[in-house]
Amino acid sequence: MMQNIKQPEELNLTNIFVGSEYIIPIYQRNYAWEKDEIEQLLNDIYDSNGRYYLGSLIVDEVAPNIYTVIDGQQRLTTLFLLLSYLKDETLSKQALRFEAREKSNITLMDLFEKQKIEKENFYTGEIIDGFDVIRNFFKVAELKNNLYQCQFKSKLPNILLIRTQVPKHIDLNHYFEIMNTRGEQLEIHEIAKGKILGAIDAYKPDYTAVAGLIWDKCSQMDSYIQMNFDKRSRKCLFGNNWDSFNCKNIDEVMFHISIESEDNENRFSLFDIINTQYGAKTENIDENDDENERFESIISFPNLLLIVNEAMHSISLDDDLTLDDKRFIDTLKWHWENGDRALEFVFNLLKCRFLFDKYIIKREYAKDYKEDGRWSLQKLLMYYDKSSNQEKPSYKLTYADNDDENDKKTETLRSLQSALRITYTSPKTMHWMSNVLLALNENQNADLKEILERYACDKVENANYKEASGFGIDRIVFTYLDYVLDRDSIVSIPNFQFQYRTSIEHFYPQHPIEKEKWDDKHLDCFGNLALITVSSNSRFSNLDPLSKANSYPETIKQSPKLQLMRNIMKENNDVWDQSLADKHGKEMLELLEKEIIKHK
Repeated sequence: MMQNIKQPEELNLTNIFVGSEYIIPIYQRNYAWEKDEIEQLLNDIYDSNGRYYLGSLIVDEVAPNIYTVIDGQQRLTTLFLLLSYLKDETLSKQALRFEAREKSNITLMDLFEKQKIEKENFYTGEIIDGFDVIRNFFKVAELKNNLYQCQFKSKLPNILLIRTQVPKHIDLNHYFEIMNTRGEQLEIHEIAKGKILGAIDAYKPDYTAVAGLIWDKCSQMDSYIQMNFDKRSRKCLFGNNWDSFNCKNIDEVMFHISIESEDNENRFSLFDIINTQYGAKTENIDENDDENERFESIISFPNLLLIVNEAMHSISLDDDLTLDDKRFIDTLKWHWENGDRALEFVFNLLKCRFLFDKYIIKREYAKDYKEDGRWSLQKLLMYYDKSSNQEKPSYKLTYADNDDENDKKTETLRSLQSALRITYTSPKTMHWMSNVLLALNENQNADLKEILERYACDKVENANYKEASGFGIDRIVFTYLDYVLDRDSIVSIPNFQFQYRTSIEHFYPQHPIEKEKWDDKHLDCFGNLALITVSSNSRFSNLDPLSKANSYPETIKQSPKLQLMRNIMKENNDVWDQSLADKHGKEMLELLEKEIIKHK
């Protein structure tokens, strides 16, 4: 494996673009930095003394000196605009481009050459706005100091970035999503912890240490909550089989947890508890260390705090502001206005964490899936190992009770949740989890399949699925359709599991080789499109449908819809034409419409 790993490179603003080309892939969002972010970057550069690190640039070298940007594209685009404004000689207009966004590319090139352009339909307004912020920033600064630009330029050789190449063998799609959803941890949640414990300490000081303990246990996201507690507390809180949570209020929880039975690390002062970093493993999970490397949570602990808050209040269960980490403190501050609220939040955090582990999917790395992982929806149970004379954890499908029907129920819900997970990858859009926790908090027998199917159908309907075409079709339209095709066995793909798919694939290619090009209406119609991984899309390139099907059968299996298109083509003498695409698209839209009507 070592030959696939390239060491990180230290680059500065005078050579970051020299001899290199950067591509912003289609699955990255458009340029979105605004005045505050851009001016902060410019001020950081000017105020720096000596070597100053701006951060990391994560890339994938797709060809010699040509890099796909995995993380850091907002900063990199801003630096391109900055060097364009400064007319830096190290910069070429080909140094940065957007995949499948010609308006953005034209905007970058014209700003590079002309320095000032007016907003037109063929330009990207956000990029022009960013360039104007830079221009106005320097104009204002030079009114106060006519040497400002010269002094600013002198800083550039000492402004550094670390360019890191992802390993060649890595699943790039999964890597990107993990970076996107879990890579940037929220340190500000420690402030919330201090506020919560401070409110409790002023109200019921005897509860403070246990509340801090619960917070820390809940913060360890990659193991089941039961396994984060001492054996005595585990049995008291979660029953003899470790599979239930029957405490009705915070007083019952406090009664069941004994600080004395937990490790010495828990006998901390309030100051120690507040300053304990979440995610640090406790030492009491002695014989179960292997189990705590088996699972990976699909969200971080700070995101869980926001989701629990949203579920508790059942407000705005589809308002991205309630899950936006930029509003973290404002969103949670209601809970520390008095001790009662703070204790209620700690109780709900523990209860929701138990429900989260039992009823919401994880990534599991075990046996045949130890390297790549798979979606898992399992409950934790205790079993007694006679050979070692120990109580140990075991995992069974969440609804399994030796009943094939309940096994199928778990598999269906696992598929539905994974479809939503790979569709709504930003933490602030994961409202489906809040819906699940809200329903379970009221009734653990809630029909989660019905709740989430209705949620997904509302999203499909609001996505203008009947009229949208091409890259304008929302991902939920593809993923929910794939879920239905798999759920109802309309298409059979053995052991199908959703992958991180962000790329819309034209089955009949946009730029066919030695074949007639379709008109845009048929080319971009829903019947000619499917959702696959970015890396697979690049391999498909401009191959004709039959060549795609024959050369890359595993890629075809990424999407039940794509597999169905392959089957239709096979039934028609290996021909895929405009009439078949139209017919298929109409049938799929009708299937989605039936789903929407069913869940009204």
